Amino acid sequence: MKSAKLFSDIHFPVGKIDDKMYSSFTEHLGRSIYSGIYEPGHPEADDKGYRKDVAALVKELGVPVIRYPGGNFVSCYDWHDGIGPKENRPKRLDYAWATIETNEFGIDEFCQWAERVGVEPMIAVNLGTGNIKDAGDLVEYCNFPGGTYWSDLRAKNGHPEPYNVKYWCLGNEMEGSWQAGHLSAEDYTKKALEAAKIMRWVDPSIKLVACGSSYEMLPTYMEWDRVMMSELWDQVDYLSTHNYTMNAGQGTTNFIAAYKQLDDHIKNSAKVLEYVKAKNHFTKDIKICLDEWNVWNFQDIKLDSLDDLAGLTTFEMTSAEKWEIAPSILQEKYSLLDAVVVGGLGITLLNNADSVEIACLAQLINVIAPITTIRGGGVFRQAIYHPFHMLSKYGHGTTMKAVTDAETYSCDFGELPIVESAVVYNEEAKEVRIFALNTCQDDSTELELDLHGYGDLKVKKHLVLDGDNLEARNTFEEQENVTMREADVPEGNKVVLPKLSWNVIILG
Repeated sequence: MKSAKLFSDIHFPVGKIDDKMYSSFTEHLGRSIYSGIYEPGHPEADDKGYRKDVAALVKELGVPVIRYPGGNFVSCYDWHDGIGPKENRPKRLDYAWATIETNEFGIDEFCQWAERVGVEPMIAVNLGTGNIKDAGDLVEYCNFPGGTYWSDLRAKNGHPEPYNVKYWCLGNEMEGSWQAGHLSAEDYTKKALEAAKIMRWVDPSIKLVACGSSYEMLPTYMEWDRVMMSELWDQVDYLSTHNYTMNAGQGTTNFIAAYKQLDDHIKNSAKVLEYVKAKNHFTKDIKICLDEWNVWNFQDIKLDSLDDLAGLTTFEMTSAEKWEIAPSILQEKYSLLDAVVVGGLGITLLNNADSVEIACLAQLINVIAPITTIRGGGVFRQAIYHPFHMLSKYGHGTTMKAVTDAETYSCDFGELPIVESAVVYNEEAKEVRIFALNTCQDDSTELELDLHGYGDLKVKKHLVLDGDNLEARNTFEEQENVTMREADVPEGNKVVLPKLSWNVIILG
């Protein structure tokens, strides 16, 4: 058995964890909406066609904010197509994912579903093929009390009260060549600035998310953010970035260590913000909105690695033909290994609580998601559901600085300790919650906890995500192949972390 020691002191906080750290994302892509959230005629459908079994799992997951309607989809989306009587709504070609969009589900359906589930909407506006006036009109439709064309139309369409949508994204991945209406940093800045002005004229209380760099392999990485934020700083509240982890061609060791790649990615965004603020003598702070993150193994997309995104203008699927309605695409079948990696990524989010305020697991249902439905049938929790659920349940409070003394191992991200951890102090519950990843693939690790200033605490719960078969997956027929288990609680301050495991340790 290997050994490691974790040090933490109550006098060294990293940052307060915002509840929005455990947000998610749903897009008009595959079955995320249709037969995911919405399936009229389903045995579990309510009076609006929303699946109650899905709603129950979303509530269980504790997701506070959900981003909608995209994603790449939004850059060709006309929100007017999705309002009014459903029999009058047009079917459109969705160029982003080569499918047909029926528009049965639109802004009203999403906001009303959000009300029923108890989440806040985060709405992305189309700054690709869309125009700035449409962005302002959408804010008016959603948030203006009444007495104007768009607010009165909302009332006519069945919702007299405003939705009061607080969070708005100024486009999606506009730096990418695959994005409809792709813009240079300079042109995006001009368009986003004018859209932001109009949107804030309609509702000065809204919070705006600027579209930042998403992928390191793009030639504009970080320079895009510098150019854009130098002009948009006073008009926006968050800088967006995206990060996906792929288990392809890099080996298990590097895949497990992906938390370090995400950490570098977040810190790069934070450094750009720090530079732009200092260079321009800005006074307010801008937080990071990591509004897409997950393990995405591209199981049915023709892409060898994320490096292939450079210069890409379209995505090709292996699981569906072009121009189908709500095809079963991007339905990742997550393994135990994927779930352990997602847990590690969650540790990185906690350790960057000083700069990341919003993070959206992408996506929520069916498409690279923790929840999978059967069309016309049941629903089950994918393997990655469990670490995300534990993060959203226990990851509240203040992240404290944690230092680990342990053996190291070599990977593409350098020399890293075999144990990576995050320490969260929840003052209300008088608990310390430790999230620990044991990256050692062939041996357990005894972790000694050296905590100072928290009072007389004892380990009262130890939850473990591990198993002998790293390729184990949950299915509708076998839903408990991958889940959290309770381990024995030690008498003292040493906790055994099984080999290649993700752990939640509660002290109180």
